[in-house]
Amino acid sequence: MQLLLYILIYPIIWVISILPFPVLYVLSDFIFFLVYRIIKYRKKVVRSNIALALPHLSDNERKEIERKFYVHLCDMFLEMAKTLSISRKEIEKRYVFKNMEVYHELEKKEKSIALLCAHYASYEWAVSLNYHINFVGYGVYKQLANPYFDKLVRRIRSKFESQLIDSKETIPTMATNFRSKKFSLYGLVSDQSPKLSATHHWQKFMGIEVPVHTGGEMLAKKYDMNVIFLKTKKIKRGFYEASFEVLSDGNAKDFPNYQITDNFLKLVEEQIYEAPEYYLWTHKRWKHMR
Repeated sequence: MQLLLYILIYPIIWVISILPFPVLYVLSDFIFFLVYRIIKYRKKVVRSNIALALPHLSDNERKEIERKFYVHLCDMFLEMAKTLSISRKEIEKRYVFKNMEVYHELEKKEKSIALLCAHYASYEWAVSLNYHINFVGYGVYKQLANPYFDKLVRRIRSKFESQLIDSKETIPTMATNFRSKKFSLYGLVSDQSPKLSATHHWQKFMGIEVPVHTGGEMLAKKYDMNVIFLKTKKIKRGFYEASFEVLSDGNAKDFPNYQITDNFLKLVEEQIYEAPEYYLWTHKRWKHMR
């Protein structure tokens, strides 16, 4: 069944990947109509999340953010498919890193780097960072249940010289690289809601006290890594700019527990307030709250 599903869907993904960008976004507009108006995909979750996180806005303002979010969601989904065939020249034109010198200064310190980011704007195209770094780049992800699609994801990411590691492989990989002094970059999407059983820290996020992931900070302390935040800004359809902000460039153990995590959350909040329509509101981020 899994192979059959892959055989049926892969040709569609491939066709989408070879479409010119103008045609891609015409298709995205059509999918937006289906997803938002007809299917109403997770609309109650999105509306509830936006109301919780942005209570100071009027109903009309929140509905406009909701509509723009679904436009962006459909764009991002098709851009992910486009990644299958996109060239390096094209991706470097569409996803620009503005202050690479900040990152390269951290590389000179000869420590591995934990890169923290959020489900914001185009976190999928952020893997193109591997074209610009000297360290080995790892992307931590959750392995897909369908092994054929999982293999496809790995093949796509390998275009960007990125090595994917399942979340279960993260600690063994870091431990091995630490012992052998193999300096690496680990990309960690760290804004999702953790399991309550694995919660160590609660903090206000968008004004609501919730459990937060502390894995990035704890791993940085354990394996002596510097920590950096990747901020992404959507300029217009299909064009993004990313910049770096250093969270730790010395000894991460010198920071009080959870301070790095809390500083990361504040930066995520800032970019959401700047343009809330580009956050992934379909996630049940506030399903556990005090």
